[in-house]
Amino acid sequence: MQNRTPRIPQQPAPNRAEFDARLTVELAAVVTGARRRALRDGDRQIDTAHLLHSLIESDPEVRAAFEGGPQLAKVLGYLVQRSIGYGLRWQGAVEDSGAVPVVGDVDSVVRDTGAEGWSPAAASAMADARERAELRGDVRAGGLDLLAALACDHECRAVEVLERAGIDAAQLAARILGAPPGQGGRGTGD
Repeated sequence: MQNRTPRIPQQPAPNRAEFDARLTVELAAVVTGARRRALRDGDRQIDTAHLLHSLIESDPEVRAAFEGGPQLAKVLGYLVQRSIGYGLRWQGAVEDSGAVPVVGDVDSVVRDTGAEGWSPAAASAMADARERAELRGDVRAGGLDLLAALACDHECRAVEVLERAGIDAAQLAARILGAPPGQGGRGTGD
């Protein structure tokens, strides 16, 4: 008898001990949820839309950063549609927003984040979230750090979802970072 269970591609397991030690418990749960979502969707890599979806579902502080229920419902609507058509054009394609500097190399960002099986943009967002936390004096990155990193990368899939839902990513980042719109750039908040 033939097994009818669809084959789910396996992702290499990242070096979780070092990686998770630099995340809050809540953000570690978000990463686990994003990994599960990517596997379920048959995606080769965790991308920024997986992270955004998991953040919104898991983190009350992230939900509070939006301007209310209707805005969140619209974003979640786009994220849910991803697996039934909206995001099909993303399947099989690596998300690379250009967030990884050309002089750097994607492999080193992946090694530094412990994020094998992640898109370059998602790995960069995680590294940026950790950097934001460190600049604040925190040892661990949280959900708002990651949401700010995602919102500041104007070329990533998460921002595409936000913009399709009518959310200005620059204003969202500015609200999170406490800076005027347009002042919340990538990395160190410059």
